[in-house]
Amino acid sequence: MRRAGKIVAALLVLMEKEAKPGVTTGALDRIAEGFIRSQGAEPAFKGYHGYPASICASVNEEVVHGIPGDKLLQDGDIVGVDVGVKLEGYFSDAARTFAIGRIDKESQRLIDVTREALNQGIAQAVEGNRLSDISHAVQQYAEKHGFGVVRKYTGHGIGRALHEEPQVPNFGKPNQGPRLVEGMALAIEPMLNAGTYDVEELADGWTVVTKDGKRSAHFEQSIVVGRKKAEILTE
Repeated sequence: MRRAGKIVAALLVLMEKEAKPGVTTGALDRIAEGFIRSQGAEPAFKGYHGYPASICASVNEEVVHGIPGDKLLQDGDIVGVDVGVKLEGYFSDAARTFAIGRIDKESQRLIDVTREALNQGIAQAVEGNRLSDISHAVQQYAEKHGFGVVRKYTGHGIGRALHEEPQVPNFGKPNQGPRLVEGMALAIEPMLNAGTYDVEELADGWTVVTKDGKRSAHFEQSIVVGRKKAEILTE
């Protein structure tokens, strides 16, 4: 999983370099698949429940599961890139939201707060805490800064499958759910909206958008619960 995580981390660095005005989300997907296969790994998303691509590329009001295609990235856009990798039977999964060219201050604040909400959640992923301590930390930080926390989609366990139990919500009361134990592997992934947390799925059966049309950001890391501090596999 560490080796798979390193591939994901390197790929997201590459995606940030390639995600520029005038590039299509489909081009990003082709670059990503080529990179993953060049590392001796497989794209975990391609074919998963029929998903047609190697990355999810979600632009502006798209929250998650945006299908790459002919959409041109433009100056001022933001794009969330989510990617999973399978290596020798083990999985790793992470996401980042990138600024395309120059973006407005509120979009930058949304990105910064989402990234930090993830960090706040990861800080709770230590032995002896409960699962919802992660969820509560994400929600508290996000809502303190005025952003909506998506409730319909969650983080998850990860290991020999891309999605395993338990689900890891990004909201909830502290001190609930299973006790965290050193060595548990989780994918923690806050999705924050500039407006309401309500979302809807488009007719393609995959792309999720904000109900009010405002922007959304998404950050994710695969981590291992530690005795005193979580280990991040995808940084």
